[in-house]
Amino acid sequence: PRQITPRTGSEEPMTTQVLEDATTSVAPAVEYGRTIERSLAHRSAISEVFVTDVRSLRPMAVTAGIHLPLTHLYYSDHRQRPKLHDSLLLLEAGRQAAIAGSHTNAGVPAGTMAIVHAFQFSLRNLHALRIGGEPGPPRVDTDFFGKTARHSGRYRKGRLEQRIYMGDVHVGDHSMDVLFLKGDENEILRHAQRGTPAPLSSDFTEVPGETGRVAPELVGRDNPLNVVLAEPRFGADSVTARVAPRFDNPALFDHVYDHLPAMTLVEAARQLALLTAGSKTDAAAGAGSADLCAIGYEGGFGRFAELDVPLTATATPVTAGAGSHVVRVRFLQDAQEIAELTVTVADVSHLHGS
Repeated sequence: PRQITPRTGSEEPMTTQVLEDATTSVAPAVEYGRTIERSLAHRSAISEVFVTDVRSLRPMAVTAGIHLPLTHLYYSDHRQRPKLHDSLLLLEAGRQAAIAGSHTNAGVPAGTMAIVHAFQFSLRNLHALRIGGEPGPPRVDTDFFGKTARHSGRYRKGRLEQRIYMGDVHVGDHSMDVLFLKGDENEILRHAQRGTPAPLSSDFTEVPGETGRVAPELVGRDNPLNVVLAEPRFGADSVTARVAPRFDNPALFDHVYDHLPAMTLVEAARQLALLTAGSKTDAAAGAGSADLCAIGYEGGFGRFAELDVPLTATATPVTAGAGSHVVRVRFLQDAQEIAELTVTVADVSHLHGS
């Protein structure tokens, strides 16, 4: 299992649909004037905190205001038109809201690790996610579910379910199943997997060259810093690439890790899905992913992704319909599958006139 709290990351499979029906909800009063204390969101940089306020809705349920930056090095770097708020920005904002709410309202002590066994994330009502045309301020509503252990009173397992809104328009859903561990329990689990001490991301100080790195435009990016794939190999019905993120990317590596965090693997899956879907059109000309946008993810993580062992990802198309693609991505390290993600990619060119 992997961790999605500040020292980890992770996730697992589901099916995603593009829904255009507007679902409304009465927005509770939340503040948007500043972001919350960064430690509550388990972030090191203030610029990487996207939650502005957390308030109780009822026992084991919170609502959170979120801030969606418009000029972010990582989350704003997309080529698809029209420009939409990044799906992984909304996923990260939901993750932070869940972490903060678990501490403030669900009785999870500070320092607790949340090992994620499964997650699902999907967007809907994409017209409401157009940058500059938002129907209202964004927020995330979260419900927590779990049982405390009989003797310790601690949560051992839990589940959260989230609904994401832009104003009154329901634009996304997110759920996670997690195992809660104290720091020493996590260290035991980490050592049991490796058998040796793990290196840290801060140990890798050399900036890798761009040789073999995928061209940014083929994965919907402009900035090479945000490309996490290298050495792609195109087969008859699959695409394989080496996962090679830049450790000097401050968005993917907000602080020191002893593994590749979940969001980095989700980004790798997204880029490989775009590369795969784009190759079916005109990827060779750099136009394959121009109007493609990842709008749904499902994932399962069985092991930590080590920093010092080559990691490859293989994408296989599952379905390809009018305007959408579903791509399954398997991650292998030392010939073992460590994670599997399913990514739904949609053609958003129809939103140009909306």
